[in-house]
Amino acid sequence: MSVDTSLSTPAVSLPAATTVGTVRLTVSELGRSQAFYERVLGLESTPLDDGGVALYAQHGRQAGADPLVQLHGDPSAPALSGRATGLFHLALLFPDRRSIAFALARVAQNRWPLDGASDHLVSEALYLSDPDGNGIELYRDRLRDEWRYRDGQLQMATLPLDLDDVLGELGDATTLQERVPSATRMGHVHLQVSELRETEAFYAGILGFDVVVRGYPGALFVSAGGYHHHIGLNTWNSAGASPPAPGSVGLRSYDVILPDEASLQVVVDRVRAAGVAVQAQPEGMLVRDPSGNGVVLRSA
Repeated sequence: MSVDTSLSTPAVSLPAATTVGTVRLTVSELGRSQAFYERVLGLESTPLDDGGVALYAQHGRQAGADPLVQLHGDPSAPALSGRATGLFHLALLFPDRRSIAFALARVAQNRWPLDGASDHLVSEALYLSDPDGNGIELYRDRLRDEWRYRDGQLQMATLPLDLDDVLGELGDATTLQERVPSATRMGHVHLQVSELRETEAFYAGILGFDVVVRGYPGALFVSAGGYHHHIGLNTWNSAGASPPAPGSVGLRSYDVILPDEASLQVVVDRVRAAGVAVQAQPEGMLVRDPSGNGVVLRSA
């Protein structure tokens, strides 16, 4: 897909209340992945009509919340390719540091390896992968008045996270949490893309996200409402790459949630005016970024 790269700065930014939502994944063994997301991550599951599984924070389904993740199993799906475009990681945002400590303890109790742990100045994050290699971030935000800016740019970094200090939050805990708190939500989505110029034109110029951070080589971070990022975009493993084979393990789509129908229509009209195909689906309006990643636009 080719987009007008002159549209790198949004004429009208997205509403501040815009968020990201459900991430849909293809997995090779549904039962194995469901067990991981339930036991290691602490999510609650419910079956979908199409045979997949929806995963929620504690009591999320009963409260009418959207799933955090949907899993769709396909034993014949081509394996995840780390060099193709697609998901770099989905990121579950926890309400506080103690919740991250419980998450870390749950991962350790299940003897699941971490891929990393970082202090990003704006947040503290744990990284791991599901059984198919789909990347996952578990994080908590620092208060916005603790975020640092320099020359108008939000300062982010990747510093070591002291895991012992994080676990110190559980000093008075007598039992471990089996489920993530109900306030846990999808904080952001980080994608692998083939290049950044047309990608910026799509996410900023067409959809209307604001570029927040340019300081990382080969990466771009965009958001609505001044958040540190709702979507991360990088070419670290995927520069010049094509989308994965159809039906592959990995990202199917993820939601961008506008606060109301009027806001949604404005964005959909802008997408169509830019010549980008829009496909109506039960979840919302599916569009694809220049690297083939599926974005479902819908209202809250």
